[in-house]
Amino acid sequence: MNDSAVRLGYLEETVRLLYPGGGSPRAYTLLPHARVPRRLAPRRWWHVGAQIAVPVEDSIATYLSEVFERPVETVLHVRPALRANRKPVLEARSGGRRIAFVKIGDSKRARALVTAEAAALRRLAGLALDTVAVPAVLHHGDWRGLSVLALSPLPVRRGRVPERLLLDAVEEIAGTGGTRPAWHGDFSPWNLGTSPDGRLLVWDWERYEIGVPYGFDAVHHFFQRALRRMAPPVAARACVARSVRTLAPLGLAAAAAKQTAMRYLIALADRHAADGHTPLGPPESWLNPAVDHEELLT
Repeated sequence: MNDSAVRLGYLEETVRLLYPGGGSPRAYTLLPHARVPRRLAPRRWWHVGAQIAVPVEDSIATYLSEVFERPVETVLHVRPALRANRKPVLEARSGGRRIAFVKIGDSKRARALVTAEAAALRRLAGLALDTVAVPAVLHHGDWRGLSVLALSPLPVRRGRVPERLLLDAVEEIAGTGGTRPAWHGDFSPWNLGTSPDGRLLVWDWERYEIGVPYGFDAVHHFFQRALRRMAPPVAARACVARSVRTLAPLGLAAAAAKQTAMRYLIALADRHAADGHTPLGPPESWLNPAVDHEELLT
């Protein structure tokens, strides 16, 4: 089954979950629609005039209207297919403007991630951060057995993030763990942006963790960028080989940098195993060659 088919199947399930029942003439058109990416719903001749109408009475939109004490409209986003952390994400809009992004924990794993992100953001809200800007938790509750986390939208400004700003952010995030370094957990280019005041906007904190080797976020950022242009085995080897250059600005010596990179790759493989999802393939195909190669050199 291809990606579009999986997404559309998940979209149908999600619509039934978040917009149950009916009886209201008010509806949203989800497909086809200009806001639905073509990769999700390729345009076809039979789409002309077609609609999928979603009643909003007794729906997540009704619930959010009560939470925010104003009429709320929702725009549903469907994450890439077959991701372990996939969950419905909504834009909540009122009066023509976006007021929140809303994550829905619709499975045991997704609920755990939503809960973890809420806890991480509340912790960070109590700290004085100079470099990193994070969303505020506007609401965290339950609706029909689903976890609902509403976060303030960040003023995202797209563009290349300066290297020094990335490094300063890695250092600041590490420091949020006190004497035990912390990491964001998914410090990838698509989770970052620059703010008008020069800070680094960082979202998706569901993998935040305290007590990891210093520099994990910097290595993760390199590895995720490498995966865009390299196969996983090559990217993993490059991750270790380039670790000295990646982590030297953070003050790590060569031996410590390589150890950090290898421990990061092992931690990522462990995460995939815990999620029951292997987006890079089995570890023996990408992790073992990188680690084994380095051990042969020592």
